[in-house]
Amino acid sequence: MPLIECTLIKGYSALTRRLVSERITDAACSAIGAGPDFVTVTIKEVDPDNYMRGRVNKPAAKAPDQADDIVSAYLTSLGEGDLKTASRFLSNSFEMICPGNIKFKTLVEFIDWTQNRYSNILKTILSTNVSFCGLTSTVFCHGTLAGTWKNGDAFYGVRFIDRFDVSEGVINSHEIWNDLILQDC
Repeated sequence: MPLIECTLIKGYSALTRRLVSERITDAACSAIGAGPDFVTVTIKEVDPDNYMRGRVNKPAAKAPDQADDIVSAYLTSLGEGDLKTASRFLSNSFEMICPGNIKFKTLVEFIDWTQNRYSNILKTILSTNVSFCGLTSTVFCHGTLAGTWKNGDAFYGVRFIDRFDVSEGVINSHEIWNDLILQDC
């Protein structure tokens, strides 16, 4: 039954403090095997005038955008066909990998490839999970796909998993796995 105290510079939002507490709890659970109900996390806030690093008082830093929020905004933009907005969430070294190990460096390349396969597609996300390693996050989304093939036949209930590597506020990779059977349309 660990009691973990975290000290932060005063100024972080309630949401950020809650995320810190939840993630500290998760780390303790995974490291020592305690259930979440047995982990107590307290946050002590220090006035910026009472916090110094390198002989300089420091204010609270801006909390980063959360990886799952970045992925959600990207997928929303991509689903709406707004490639300009979706591209803003991608790093310069972005790579997308589709089933069959088909790789794309840009969303335009990906969309051009999909145009030959189906007329439209809708992604329904059932859950999102995030794991962390330092400043890099891995986001997994899973759910179902529905749409229309180029020949007019409908498909639905197709399972998918998307995996994203996110760091420094941008998506570095987007890997796609699904049960979609590609037809020659």
